[in-house]
Amino acid sequence: MSRLRNLPDGIRLMHTIIHFNFYSRGIEKARAEGDAVKEREEIASSTLIWAKDVAEKFRMDIRVTGRENIPDKDGFVFISNHQGYADIIAMFIAAEGRQIGFIAKNTLEKVPYFGKWIRMIRGLYIQRGSAKEALKSISDGASLVKNGYNLVIFPEGTRSRGPEMGPFKPGSFKLATKAKAPIVPVTINGSYHVFEEKGYAQPSVISVTIHPPVETRDLSRRDLSGVEAAVEETIRSALKQEQENEHGQK
Repeated sequence: MSRLRNLPDGIRLMHTIIHFNFYSRGIEKARAEGDAVKEREEIASSTLIWAKDVAEKFRMDIRVTGRENIPDKDGFVFISNHQGYADIIAMFIAAEGRQIGFIAKNTLEKVPYFGKWIRMIRGLYIQRGSAKEALKSISDGASLVKNGYNLVIFPEGTRSRGPEMGPFKPGSFKLATKAKAPIVPVTINGSYHVFEEKGYAQPSVISVTIHPPVETRDLSRRDLSGVEAAVEETIRSALKQEQENEHGQK
């Protein structure tokens, strides 16, 4: 996690992650017993409590549309644009009651508490610049999804820190397609206002739009390529429309 420019905000955010560890016993117990269903329930409950606490502390107004598009069956992948740190909080609240883990760059694994936290919620780290390690992470992630865990991928690979959306990095969909899992496109708008815009926390409205899922099972390689382009366009066009609507209301 790149340091927040405002030290007090960084400390406050880190404190909430430390506090999350108090909820980890239920997750660890279910995992030790091999009860995947209970484990997902514990992760979903704990992360939602944590996210709501953070949203309240930092005065985030998170507005979600399209929850009905989340698949009933676990084992799916959210694909979303990535504007800021607050995207993580927004996604937990949007997924309300469902377990989700995140794909994060491996340098974050060394961050105290946060590094352990990503693993705790069934997230994964991916090592940039190493094709071998990246393939292993994709394989591990696909295995998790096949076993009923849900993941969030930010294909831009980094925060945009603003309203724009960067290009999706090649290979960003490999985990989902390898697992033959449903892809659920998500558009997030306004999260960069929270921490990135001014370098310190400010009250912000964040909109999260969950689009209909896209199936990847039994698709040819050509069809899968088309799915990737279509998902990116779905997210990008919705973001553009939301921002145009915002400007029209001002």
